[in-house]
Amino acid sequence: MSLEIAPFIPMLRAQSKVEFLRLLRNPWFSVATIAFPIMFYAFFGLSQAHMPYMNATVGLYLFASFSAYAVTSISLFSFGASVAAERGSGATRLMRAAPLRPLAYFAGKFIASMAFGGLAILLLALFARVAGGVDVSWPVLAMLLVRLLLGSLPFVALGFAVGYLAGFNAAIAVLNLITLPLSFASGLFVPLDQLPQFVQSIGPYLPTYHFGELAWGAVGATSEPWPRAALWLVGYCALFTWIAVRAYYREERKEFS
Repeated sequence: MSLEIAPFIPMLRAQSKVEFLRLLRNPWFSVATIAFPIMFYAFFGLSQAHMPYMNATVGLYLFASFSAYAVTSISLFSFGASVAAERGSGATRLMRAAPLRPLAYFAGKFIASMAFGGLAILLLALFARVAGGVDVSWPVLAMLLVRLLLGSLPFVALGFAVGYLAGFNAAIAVLNLITLPLSFASGLFVPLDQLPQFVQSIGPYLPTYHFGELAWGAVGATSEPWPRAALWLVGYCALFTWIAVRAYYREERKEFS
């Protein structure tokens, strides 16, 4: 007797919907990834929104910065925290016995994360326009969305690595230790040229710095060509994916061998 395999596309669509609703209904996640970037923008960006800076304005520059921060947080936490929680609850063993394909599981998480990231950027753009009068044109917004959602892959891979290497409580702590220091040291909260010299010397080697460069470039406020920033991110993506795959197979051997 042969087993019937469910069609992949309906499975992927259902998994993506489930993952997105799970993120949306988690108040801690929504506050951390949507409300915090808006709050930080209100603190740092509104008072100087129309001052010129880096061939743009402070309002546009910080809009790009906090959009990058939001997508970084979403990519890391939606994968790292959820995978760690599913491991801890035994859900991964249950899914192993279910007809859910591994590709649909991972792709569903990615699609939900990208949808949530897009929502965070759109809400931040709306806040910037209403509260600060910052005009983000549709072409600029579209370019920013494409760059950040595609450029988030290194952070997706890093989130998976943390999720498979740490328990749930430890994963939350590790992800916080990764997200905030990297964002500060890369100039996402305060421009890099205004940070201490030591931080300025290490910032250009961090993945979040080059992720920020993709965002700043979308609003015309960058000094680094986007192909160079993309190349750095491809390198980090390869490194983090290698770590994540090793962690995944270590978990597989421990749970199912």
